[in-house]
Amino acid sequence: MINEQLTPNFSLRELTRSEFGERRGWLNMPTPEALANLRKTAEGLERIRALAGRPIVVQSGYRMPALNGAIGGAQNSQHVTGQAADINAGGLSPRALAELIRGAITQLGVDQLILEYPDNCGWVHVSFAPKPRGQVLTKLSGRPYLPGLVA
Repeated sequence: MINEQLTPNFSLRELTRSEFGERRGWLNMPTPEALANLRKTAEGLERIRALAGRPIVVQSGYRMPALNGAIGGAQNSQHVTGQAADINAGGLSPRALAELIRGAITQLGVDQLILEYPDNCGWVHVSFAPKPRGQVLTKLSGRPYLPGLVA
């Protein structure tokens, strides 16, 4: 099951991989509900990949509750439900990727777009939910979440 291909370019392994969890011997396997959500997340990532015209690298996808808590993830994190992924795209800065996604947020079906830590290399958090909010935020080091894509 772990090697299952969810979409042409995204595997279950890729969306459940956690170096932190692996170092502790944890098997970060999704519940059936989270697996169904991961399939939808992978479909959303395919749309982003097509828009960007380049491969998408998943930094973090599904996190079982214990893993999410251990790394300091939000209690209501969509990573726990399989609805979110932290991503980068080769050849694009996180800010450029976030700007690209923001420009097509409705067409992509993105629930939440967060440019996280652009002041320290960073990544882009995207989530996909049944009723997408199209929320756009920025998280800077040592500051609360800010609305929009902040410099």
